[in-house]
Amino acid sequence: MPYVNIKITREGKVTAAQKVALIEGATELLARVLNKSPATTVVVIDEVAMENWGIGGLPVEEYRRRRDATP
Repeated sequence: MPYVNIKITREGKVTAAQKVALIEGATELLARVLNKSPATTVVVIDEVAMENWGIGGLPVEEYRRRRDATP
């Protein structure tokens, strides 16, 4: 039974329809690439609070500020 865990930052921007698309897409990918049964494929989406997410040694909000300030 394949298990896919998608983690995204919780910013209030991801809609229910987008989550459905992620679940459908991940399931289809496993079926197509690995010949896994969609009926037994589990997909979980975790929304992580921004203060619990870091990139390059920085909290994600600071990382984005620096990235966006760079020409």
